[in-house]
Amino acid sequence: MRFRYAFQKIVDLKMNEKTQAEWMLSEAIGKMHAEESSLAELEKAKHEMQEELHKTSSEVTTVSNLLMMQSYVNHIDGRIQLKHRDVQEAKTIVQLKQDDLTGKMIEEKVWTKAKERAFQQFSSEVLKKEQNQLDEMATNRFKRLS
Repeated sequence: MRFRYAFQKIVDLKMNEKTQAEWMLSEAIGKMHAEESSLAELEKAKHEMQEELHKTSSEVTTVSNLLMMQSYVNHIDGRIQLKHRDVQEAKTIVQLKQDDLTGKMIEEKVWTKAKERAFQQFSSEVLKKEQNQLDEMATNRFKRLS
C-alpha cells in the first residue's frame, strides 16, 4: 500500500510560495545593495569635490569658479539626501519581504508537519494491519497443528 497525501497540492503550493518569496527577498536585497553603492559613490564624489574646492581656494582663482564648485557640492549634497531616502525605502522593502518570507516559511512548515503526521498515522495503520495478518496466520497455524 502506498502513501498518498490528500493535501499534497497545498504542500507543493506552499513550497512554491516560499521559493517565490525567497526570490523576491533576494531581488529586494540586490536593489538595496545597488542603492547603497550608489550612495557611497555620491559621497566619494562629494569628498573629492570638497578636496578640489579646498585645494582651489588656496590657489589663485576666480570667485565664480569657487561658487560654481560650491554649487556642485551643494547639488551632490541634495542627491545624497535623496539617495538616503531611496536607501531607507529599499531597507523597508527588504524588511517587508523578510516578514513575508517568514510567514511563507511558517505556512510551509505547518503543512509539512501535517503531512508528516498523516504519514506517521498511515504507517502505524499499515503496521497494525500487518501485525493483525501475522497474528491471524499464527492463530491459523496453531489451530492446524493442534
